[in-house]
Amino acid sequence: MSSVRVCSLADLPDGTARKVDVDGEPVALVRIGERIMAVADTCSHAEVSLSEGEVVVDECAIECWKHGSLFSLETGEALTLPATQPVIVFTARIEGDDIMVDER
Repeated sequence: MSSVRVCSLADLPDGTARKVDVDGEPVALVRIGERIMAVADTCSHAEVSLSEGEVVVDECAIECWKHGSLFSLETGEALTLPATQPVIVFTARIEGDDIMVDER
């Protein structure tokens, strides 16, 4: 499996999300401290961008801005309604000053 450089670590402030492209797929990239997580950017309930939602640091989750569903950044699981289906989780890591995400 190959990895893609999506941005530098400095481009993703702590506690924020950013939409990046990984091999043609929109991915929500999230930084919580020195942890980098990545999930599919499209909410499983509605066709909206998760990276535009709020990062819930204490729960390691991201909230869909449209209907309020929370998604685990670790498992992709829908934690609250109205979403019931998970989102895809990508492997992400820091390499030097770069953030890398594995292609699916």
